[in-house]
Amino acid sequence: MNGWLISALLALVTAAGLLIVARPGRAELQLVLAALLVGLAGYAWQGTPALSGHATTAETSRRGRETLFAQERKIWLETVGFDAQQLDGADSFIRNGDAEYAVGLLHAYLMREPNSMNLWLGYANALQAQADGMLTPAAQYAFGRAAAAAPDHPAPRYFFGLAYLQTGDLESADAIWRDLAARAPADAPWKARLQARISLIERFRKAPDGSS
Repeated sequence: MNGWLISALLALVTAAGLLIVARPGRAELQLVLAALLVGLAGYAWQGTPALSGHATTAETSRRGRETLFAQERKIWLETVGFDAQQLDGADSFIRNGDAEYAVGLLHAYLMREPNSMNLWLGYANALQAQADGMLTPAAQYAFGRAAAAAPDHPAPRYFFGLAYLQTGDLESADAIWRDLAARAPADAPWKARLQARISLIERFRKAPDGSS
């Protein structure tokens, strides 16, 4: 297949996917279209569009996986509204192995809503997914911005501990969660769930093959 046709089809598929999943506004749609045009221009400059397509031995598909943030965020965060809709889109990208798109999507919306705790938490999760599970300084910064946006909300600290848990750093996760539990109101509806997570870490550490 001619290289131009392949590039055009990929651009159309990408644009359609963003329209369906991310549902960008007019300004964001213009950015998306501009990015696609830049990509096609770059291919025209550096690529070989006249060559026919052929099979290669490279990996033909990428599959990501659902993060713990995606599994638990609907317990801690709102499930409807603008922020929830963008987090749904970012989760879909990460699940399909496109964490870079999730990072770009949430970064764009944070320019519009810089004080959104939900978007900062999703951005931190996307950065960690992009880094193959590593808790990078950029992700830690995003968690800090989430906490600053909603200092009395338990979600930033809970998900910060969860991020450490995903790296295998049980000590840091345990310390963050115990501090959160100590500060929690006695009647907090999420306190029992948090205590259950702390108990799981404690049991793991006491197991014969645990870290201590």
